[in-house]
Amino acid sequence: MKSLSPASFNTHTLNSALWGKAVCRILLAAVQAVDPYLIVSSNIFRKGDRLQIGEVDYDLSRTDRVVVLGVGKASAPMTQAAVDVLGDRLHSGLVIIKPGHDLELTLPSSFRVVTAEHPLPGQGSLEAGRQAAALAANLDENDLLLCLISGGGSSLCVSPSAEIEIEDLRRLNAALLASGADISEINTVRKHLETLKGGGLARLAYPASVASLMLSDVIGDPVDGIASGLTAADTTTFSDAMQVLRRYRLPEVEHRHVFQHVQRGMMGEIEDTPKPGAAVFKSVQNRIIGNNLLAAQAALEKAREEGFNTMLLTTRLQGEARMAGQFLASIAYQLDTTGQPIPRPACLIAGGETTVTLPGEGLGGRNQELALAAVPALRGMKDIALVTLATDGGDGPTEAAGAVVTGETLHRALQLGLQPEDYSSRNDSYHFFEALGDLLRPGPTMTNVNDLSFIFAF
Repeated sequence: MKSLSPASFNTHTLNSALWGKAVCRILLAAVQAVDPYLIVSSNIFRKGDRLQIGEVDYDLSRTDRVVVLGVGKASAPMTQAAVDVLGDRLHSGLVIIKPGHDLELTLPSSFRVVTAEHPLPGQGSLEAGRQAAALAANLDENDLLLCLISGGGSSLCVSPSAEIEIEDLRRLNAALLASGADISEINTVRKHLETLKGGGLARLAYPASVASLMLSDVIGDPVDGIASGLTAADTTTFSDAMQVLRRYRLPEVEHRHVFQHVQRGMMGEIEDTPKPGAAVFKSVQNRIIGNNLLAAQAALEKAREEGFNTMLLTTRLQGEARMAGQFLASIAYQLDTTGQPIPRPACLIAGGETTVTLPGEGLGGRNQELALAAVPALRGMKDIALVTLATDGGDGPTEAAGAVVTGETLHRALQLGLQPEDYSSRNDSYHFFEALGDLLRPGPTMTNVNDLSFIFAF
C-alpha cells in the first residue's frame, strides 16, 4: 500500500482542532485494515509443491502453469503480494491499473502492465480487455489462473461485444452513473454488453482451474458484482438489462447500438452469460478477502483506543447521497441534544455506497455530496463533526476522498459568500469544500472497499 500517515487525512478544519489528530488516526486505521498486500499475503500459502489459496489446496507438481491476472484499483499491491509468495512457480501475468498505481512494483519480466482509464473506459481499458481475454483463452486444464480483483475493474478492463464500440460503453457508463442507478443495476447492463464480465472470463479460461481473491467494493459482497463478476456466475438476463435501461429512461436514439444488442439477446440471438451450475465454474473458487466491514471494525477499535464510545450504524448505507447526508445529520442532532444513541465522546460509523443523480454540471463525488447535504443541519452544533471518506482515496472524478463538516462550516461558508444550496443545485460539492480547505486529500490509498462516514462528538 502507498505510504500513508495520519497527516495524509488532515484538512484545514482538522489541523485547527485539538481532536484532529485522533480523527486522522482513526481514518488511517480503517484504510490500513484493508491493505491489499497484507490481505493477499495472508490468503496464499506455498510450501514446496503445495499451494493453498483460501481454503483450497493445489498440487503444483500437477500444474503446468500458474498465471496471474490483477485488475482493479488495488491490483498493483495485490499482484505484488502474489509474486512475492509464489516466486519461481509463476509462469506469467497481467496487471491492469489506473495511472500512477504502479508505485514500487517489482514484477518478473514475463508480466505485463497495462494502464487503463477510470471511471469511464477508454482505449487503455480496451487493450486491457483484449490482453486479459488472450491470457485466459491460452490456458488449458493443467493450468491455474489466479485472479486478484478489486473495485474499478469494470472500467479498467472492457471487452465490448462485436456490435458495441468503446464510445458506446463510455456514453452508457456516463449516463448510468449520472442517472442514480445503483452499482448492481449498472453491472447488470455491463454484463450483457461485454464478453468478459458476468463470468465471461471464467468461460474463456475453462477448463483451467481459477482462483479469484477479491476486495469487495459492493454492498453485501456479492462475488458477481465486484468488477462485474469476471469469474462468477451471473443470475441476470438480457431482459433484466433492458429493464434497467428503461427504468432510467436512457434515450434509445443516443444508445442505439446498446438497445439493439440487448434486444437481440432477449430474442435468443446472442448467448447469455453463464449461469449458476454451468460447467465452466466447476474448478472456480471466488473468495472475498476484504470488505467495508473489516475497515469499519478497525476504525471502531482505534476509536475505542482513542477514548471514544463507539457504534457501527450500518455497512449498507445506500440511496441518494444528499438524503444519506441529511439522515446522518439527524443522528448527529440526536446525539447533540440527548446524548443518544451513545454518550460523548462518541464515534459512530456508517459504511456503504450512495448514489448521485446529476442534474447539475459541477464537480464532486458521492462522499462530498453527502457532506454538503449535512452542512445546514449541523449548523451551530458544538464539538460535532461529520467526516466522509472514499476508502480508495478518490471520490467520484476528483482527487479528494471526502470532506469534513462541523457546526461551524455553514458560518464559515457564509462569511466567504458560499451558499450551500447553490453548490448543491449544481452538484458542485468539490468547489464548496475546496474554498473552505475542508477536502480530504490522502491521495490514492491503493485499496477500495466502498465508503465510510464518521459522526464524531467530542
